[in-house]
Amino acid sequence: MKCYRVHIDGGVLLNTILDQLQENYPSDFDLYLFHEGTLYESYKMLGAHIITSLGKEGVRFAVWAPHAKQVSVVGNFNDWDGTDHVMNRVERSGIWVLFVPGLQEGELYKYEIHTPGNKRILKADPYAFYSEVRPNTASIVKRLDNFEWQDSKWITDRKKENIYHRPMSIYEVHPGTWKQKKNGEFYSYRELADRLVEYVIDNSFTQIEIMAIMEHPFDKSWGYQVTGYYSVNSRFGSPEDFKYLINKCHQHGIGVILDWVPAHFCKDAHGLSRFDGTPLYEPIDHNRAERPLWGTYNFDFSKPEVISFLISNVMFWMEVYHIDGVRVDAVSSMVYLNHDNPLPVKLKNQNGGEENLEAIEFLQRLNEAVFKKYPHALMMAEEATDRPLITYPTDMGGLGFNYKWNMGWTNDILRYMKLETGERPYHHNLLTFSFFYAFSENFVLPFSHDEVVHGKKSLLNKMPGDYWQKFANLRLLFGYFMTHPGKKLLFMGGEFGQFIEWKDEEQLDWLLLEYESHEKLSYYFRTLQSFYKETSSLWRLDHVQEGFEWIDPNNSSQSIITFMRKGKRKGDYCIVVCNFSAQTHDQYRIGVPSHGKYIEVFNSDSEDFGGSGQVNEQPIAVKKEPYHNQPFSMEITVPPLGVSIYMKQTKKRRGRVNE
Repeated sequence: MKCYRVHIDGGVLLNTILDQLQENYPSDFDLYLFHEGTLYESYKMLGAHIITSLGKEGVRFAVWAPHAKQVSVVGNFNDWDGTDHVMNRVERSGIWVLFVPGLQEGELYKYEIHTPGNKRILKADPYAFYSEVRPNTASIVKRLDNFEWQDSKWITDRKKENIYHRPMSIYEVHPGTWKQKKNGEFYSYRELADRLVEYVIDNSFTQIEIMAIMEHPFDKSWGYQVTGYYSVNSRFGSPEDFKYLINKCHQHGIGVILDWVPAHFCKDAHGLSRFDGTPLYEPIDHNRAERPLWGTYNFDFSKPEVISFLISNVMFWMEVYHIDGVRVDAVSSMVYLNHDNPLPVKLKNQNGGEENLEAIEFLQRLNEAVFKKYPHALMMAEEATDRPLITYPTDMGGLGFNYKWNMGWTNDILRYMKLETGERPYHHNLLTFSFFYAFSENFVLPFSHDEVVHGKKSLLNKMPGDYWQKFANLRLLFGYFMTHPGKKLLFMGGEFGQFIEWKDEEQLDWLLLEYESHEKLSYYFRTLQSFYKETSSLWRLDHVQEGFEWIDPNNSSQSIITFMRKGKRKGDYCIVVCNFSAQTHDQYRIGVPSHGKYIEVFNSDSEDFGGSGQVNEQPIAVKKEPYHNQPFSMEITVPPLGVSIYMKQTKKRRGRVNE
């Protein structure tokens, strides 16, 4: 097979030939931006692209390998022998290019790199758009322009909405273990779309966060040790299949968020590690490169080309696949040199501190670039420390995200819920502490996969007490979760009471829905989610103090808290009572802000949900007696291990949501 080679840094070329072949080479401007760290569409310059050159269709290959002595393209088309397909080094750029006429979509390929140490290594393309199914590791030439999108209405509508003032309930999904075929095989993205989207709608989720989308060699890494950042996971189908899933989500009003892992990458031989025989994507300093806890390499955020690679990657998924946002994994491990990094010697920056200054600058530039082009994107930080200003603008010293996972809240509430009810009065602060900082950032409250693996037990099995109390506690937890300020995220299976923790290789235990307790829990969660979406006071002012008011945070002896959630309109509020004890309290008095009658619009102890039926069926008259710093008060029945919600009675609002 013939190929066109031009030695730009070597021989003398005829101007006419150079002009004809110029389309095969990166422009000087793109090269400048790439090496400056500001080429945010570098996937258009690098990788394998089907083009027409000199009247012939073929594939243009381009790869960054600045320390390589020689680079060839190898594949089935040349029996994996790079002798006749040596690439051309673009002068002083470290980029190697080659156009091979006659190659078509579906061709397997790798780069054969001759290292400075005279070793021959084979590497997958860092910018490959598709890859072989593991355990095979070759890259695949792939077009990405042959899908007809039908989500223009979604994109238009999203631009009109203020995401901060809308309900947000995210369903975190691992596509390989949500559901599987009877023989244990995975559903494809296309097959998942026809099942998952309907399920998400029935459960009133607003977004899906999908794990394990970028190509990775080891299933049990859950997609957090990546080899193909631009390559959609081939275990579940083709790029067109994945676009079908996203398109269907958007057509039904469901947003799509991807897990994204810019902190580190795996050391597998075909991946990014020591890509050209030297530390390239990772730092040269061994201590800064190593992530011993995970057995991976950190990215080197001091290299502009790495910045171009990573920021372009987010832009790629948003532009090519229409995703709505990313959840950025392990931000704490990025911004702090020694976070989750048990090295024998503490790392320091040039100022003597422990912050990774280059990583901080990278995250700021990332968010600036994304929001400039996609102002309605969701950029969510998984950040586990009390570092301030995560969701503040970069010009105010912030990292520039628009959401942060509130992992402190998750840790506190799960620690509290695992306590026996008799111990809870002594740990009441775990319930109330989060309200001291609830409005310091734009928070998402996450019950993620991390909380239900590695011996941590499922949410249901974390709950104390007998079988009935476990379900009551989980209903209570979900009720508190949905009424607490902040957007919501739940890992798959929690909604119906997955009893065994996430097994990460087998599908969820859907057979549990054949049992009454789990079926009723599933009905409860669907009803609660629907109530949340329809009740604007639970999300309209999620991120400001005006959206929340304590009625009584101090009843530690009975483990009861009472608060109000408020919307923007006058009179748009609801009163939430959470009882974390197993006792029923009759004639329990709470303060209320206005006169009239209140109705109980939601009660987790309803028999329909599997509860004991301690509900307030009739409208409750308010007394002109101040209480709890409120001008009026009323007496209610407080259900055991339950949450009950009250609103002013109106002509339209006359009973509970499940009546």
